[in-house]
Formats: sequence, C-alpha cells, structure tokens
Amino acid sequence: MIDRITYCMSEDSTNDELAAQVMRVIAATHHIPVESISIDSTFEQLKIDSLDGINIVFALESEFKISIPDDAMQNLRSIQDTVTGVRELLAKRDEAGSPA
Repeated sequence: MIDRITYCMSEDSTNDELAAQVMRVIAATHHIPVESISIDSTFEQLKIDSLDGINIVFALESEFKISIPDDAMQNLRSIQDTVTGVRELLAKRDEAGSPA
C-alpha cells in the first residue's frame, strides 16, 4: 500500500513539474507572467492566437525534444490540452527509446 501511495505521489509530482514547465515555456513565448497562467487557462483567455500557437509549439518542441504533429497542433486549445499532449509525446518517445 505504501509503495502505491509513494508511486501516486511521485507521479503527481512529475505531472505538476511537467505542467509548470509547459506553463513557463508558454509564458516566455507569449511574454506574459507565468503567474497569469493556470492549468485551466484556455488559449482564448490568454489571448493566444494561431500565430502565437505556432511559436509556442516550436518552443515546446525545442524544450522537450519532441515533434508535435500538425494535426495535434490543431487540437491544442488550453494549457491542459497542451500538458496532456506533451506528456503523451514524451511517453511515446521514451517507449521508443529515443535519447532524452
């Protein structure tokens, strides 16, 4: 039981770190304070348009050493969507054994 609790806590911690890192990249790219972004923020609320979104995708690809497919870019509408997408791409990269 303790092992499972420890695992869940460390997984939540990793997810929080990933979300924070994604939010930092978006804040830096969009030139807004990171404190103005929450996991529940939408791109519309943050006044992120499609051109800003492309720049954010490039920044995320560079930061995380991943490639975000064009069709996936069109589905990014919120911080939560972005964190979930980055997490999935990182998992696929790690499963494939690509270098970090």
